[in-house]
Amino acid sequence: MAGIDYSQLIPNNVDLSSDRRLQRALEKWQPAYLDWWKDMGPEGWQAKDVYLRTAVSTEPGGWAMFDMVRMPDYRWGIFLADKVEDRKIGFGDHMGEPVWQTIPGEYRNILSRIIVTQADTEPASVEQQRYLGATAPSLYDMRNLFQVNVEEGRHLWAMVYLLHGYFGRDGREEAEELLARRSGDEDKPRILDAFNQLCPDWLTFFCFTTFTDRDGKYQLAALAESGFDPLSRTCRFMLTEEAHHLFVGQMGVERVLRRTIELMKQDPNEDVTNLGGIPFDIIQKYVNYWFSYSIDLFGSEVSSNAADFFAAGIKGRYREDKYEEHTALGQIKQVTKLVDDRLTVEEIPLRNAMNEVLRDDYVADCVKVVEKWNRALSKLDTDLRIKLPSNRFHRRQGIYATHSYDIDGNPISAEAFEAHRDEWLPTAADREYVASLMKPVYEPGKMANWIAAPKKGINGQETQFEYVRV
Repeated sequence: MAGIDYSQLIPNNVDLSSDRRLQRALEKWQPAYLDWWKDMGPEGWQAKDVYLRTAVSTEPGGWAMFDMVRMPDYRWGIFLADKVEDRKIGFGDHMGEPVWQTIPGEYRNILSRIIVTQADTEPASVEQQRYLGATAPSLYDMRNLFQVNVEEGRHLWAMVYLLHGYFGRDGREEAEELLARRSGDEDKPRILDAFNQLCPDWLTFFCFTTFTDRDGKYQLAALAESGFDPLSRTCRFMLTEEAHHLFVGQMGVERVLRRTIELMKQDPNEDVTNLGGIPFDIIQKYVNYWFSYSIDLFGSEVSSNAADFFAAGIKGRYREDKYEEHTALGQIKQVTKLVDDRLTVEEIPLRNAMNEVLRDDYVADCVKVVEKWNRALSKLDTDLRIKLPSNRFHRRQGIYATHSYDIDGNPISAEAFEAHRDEWLPTAADREYVASLMKPVYEPGKMANWIAAPKKGINGQETQFEYVRV
């Protein structure tokens, strides 16, 4: 099952040719997808050769090949991780029952909503990033951008396969709508707000792939526990590809930080703007913005929907097998709430707090990322450190959205927040300055002045390799 059949119009490892109805439906959707890609994919680079990886297997090791490919010719397809024989549902009210190969009727609407929401994020990020090639700081970075883009496109295919294969006419209509919505469009925006935000510069891109794509990691991991086996297998393989997206973001921010410190040491006043660098405080503000936007994606801290998803065996916790108990009945989680202008710890039934359980794992992962950045900074002989804001800061979803909090999570008035906004979040001037640095560098091995070179290239290639044939 691990091998992928590339002899078909739609590459797959699900024996698509054995289901002619499904094959015809997906082959009908394919031209519409390619039209969307040509309209909304990377602007100006469709005819260029890019050093891209393509999945050839779903086995953990050696699953991809690298070659020069024009993006419209990329072989998007349908790849599921291998089936686990005799797999049982691992949590909730159906724990211990065989996993479902078809959708139980009572869970059809829940599963459709989850799959459509996840699917909608994939083309949205491509749309957000479509103009970044024009300001790429190096061919290495441009190639990484395009790799992220084509894999987000493949993740869309993964979800569309589920919609077409298991939801009939409703699924086909939802698949069409995925190509009709547009990131930031006033009339038909993407479903989640973070995917309607602008991505006009590379510092935004690196923060987005660090924090927002990391949300994707945890959502996919929770769905990989699902009792609906095709969804679980789809997400398990998507996680394999997602790891590179997180690497691109995390190392991108680290390289910006390294270059900022290098430039600070070259100026007597440590003013990097004299040398075309990004000031440390602006980097911190971008981190604050995208971390706060990304933790909103987990939903409300107290959620009956989250309880229902867990009870149904549809969406588990991150690495559910690390827990000793899997029903979450008769258990509680402490959640901090604002009551009468004071932060108060309340006990919430654990099932209703599943969004917060997943968010806790996400935040712990983000803390590790920041620790790595700070270890890199410590080696550069500087006392500057990146800090994550409180998970109550700058929220627009959940129990903290109705009040204002400072960067450390202390409740403050809306007026006090506005008085400090420019200290904590990017200003228009900050964004304009970062935008002013976004000048393309297309010579192999060369880097823009505001970012340090990577320590090594992709797939054993040198950093001087011509990753995109401009």
